[in-house]
Amino acid sequence: MPFNGEKQCVGEDQPSDSDSSRFSESMASLSDSECSRQSFTSDSSSKSSSPASTSPPRVVTFDEVMAAARNLSNMTLAHEIAVNENFQLKQDALPENSLASRVKHIVHQAFWDVLQSELNAEPPEYEHAIKLFEEIREILLSFLTPGGNRLRNQICEVLDTDLIRQQAEHSAVDIQGLANYVISIMGKLCAPVRDDDIRELKATNDIVEVLRQIFHVLDLMKMDMVNFTIRSLRPHLQRQLVDYERTKFQEILEETPSALDQTTGWIKESVNELLSLSETALTPGAENSSKPSLSPTLVLNNSYLKLLQWDYQKKELPETLMTDGARLQELTEKLNQLKIIACLSLITNNMVGALTEGLPELANRLKRISAVLLEGMNKETFNLKEVLNSIGVQTCVEVNKALVERGLSILNAEIQANLIGQFSSIEEEDNPIWSLIDKRIQLYMKSLLCLPSPQKCMPPVPGGLAIIQQELEVLGSQYANIVNLNKQVYGPFYANILRKLLFGEEAMGKADASSAN
Repeated sequence: MPFNGEKQCVGEDQPSDSDSSRFSESMASLSDSECSRQSFTSDSSSKSSSPASTSPPRVVTFDEVMAAARNLSNMTLAHEIAVNENFQLKQDALPENSLASRVKHIVHQAFWDVLQSELNAEPPEYEHAIKLFEEIREILLSFLTPGGNRLRNQICEVLDTDLIRQQAEHSAVDIQGLANYVISIMGKLCAPVRDDDIRELKATNDIVEVLRQIFHVLDLMKMDMVNFTIRSLRPHLQRQLVDYERTKFQEILEETPSALDQTTGWIKESVNELLSLSETALTPGAENSSKPSLSPTLVLNNSYLKLLQWDYQKKELPETLMTDGARLQELTEKLNQLKIIACLSLITNNMVGALTEGLPELANRLKRISAVLLEGMNKETFNLKEVLNSIGVQTCVEVNKALVERGLSILNAEIQANLIGQFSSIEEEDNPIWSLIDKRIQLYMKSLLCLPSPQKCMPPVPGGLAIIQQELEVLGSQYANIVNLNKQVYGPFYANILRKLLFGEEAMGKADASSAN
């Protein structure tokens, strides 16, 4: 299952082989630089998704905006359930000591106080209690499967509110007995995780407190049922995700024609970047009057690589990647931490590697220390330079300790100061060691995108990254899974954008003429 935080082979557990082939088909004419412009004359999605449409923008009504919002919400939820194995719903908890929390507590307490006074009255008043049992009955019935007729009939018979009212009128109602029956049924229907809650209910003697806790546990059981349903639906969603998500996005695009503007800008930025590199690489004096030919696959992969250096706090994501925004941001933040750890390891090896050779445990201990101190480095309040300085000091302490254990002299003051200084300089712009590690990680991630999908092995890790190899392979697998699924879903939309950006109006004109015929 992709995105579950465990190491796995790239491309495994994709929705289906047929889904994988759909992107290949839609991008077949965009796969390499040998493609002719003629191959772009067929439309790979409906006309609304074409970024080259010359028709004037239409007025979007409020209802259409709301429909697009609902489609986006449904699509996001379905995507999250399908790809996030740990996804589950939780009860909303109001902030402690907040006004809303205090008001809720006061209102609830007033209700239970009224119930307590009614049951303690002479003669007792049972109307509120009967209404509670009526509500409890409906909740219990909602837990039953369609085939649970025997238990359904029993619950309806025991918790028959008309019968309970008649008993109350003759002072023959047994509230405690009804509560005990409810608790026994809850014990049969609840998940094993609620067994302790059921035992606590059975041990509670105060009837009002029992009823209060019954509703609390029923709320937990309702959430358990919802999450059980989600787990049951996940395999079906995974199989249908590509078609479902593509269809929903098409509906959004029909309601909101500008829904691909950010995506177009994202891909265009990559095109301009690659064109600039191609023109720079031209041999002086060579024919350069024609526009360099770019592979659409190269452009798209380069666009995905840019996500690993994205400013998720200030820059909007492409619309086609909104459903994976949180995952991509978390992945990028973890990757930045690994980059620094690799830089620190490289500096340490260059400066004192000859002295600490043959001490793999020292390298692992330094890695753990760095990882702990770098936790939260993506927060605005995090002082990276100060932390790097602290890591440098601690590294000197650990290295000196290892040297003493081997009967060697500790590092002199000059080497220690130099080591700490080089650590602190990592965060400076254009630091050569940071640039080197960054390029090698980019190369590794690029190699993942260039491999056929699905494949059963990971590419070799470039030199200098051995210290983070295990973590890098896990992140690489997660990243490739995100990209591969995104290509499957949005391939037709990307194909239209790439037609316009790489082949201009000529290809789009042919496409329009073809569709007109």
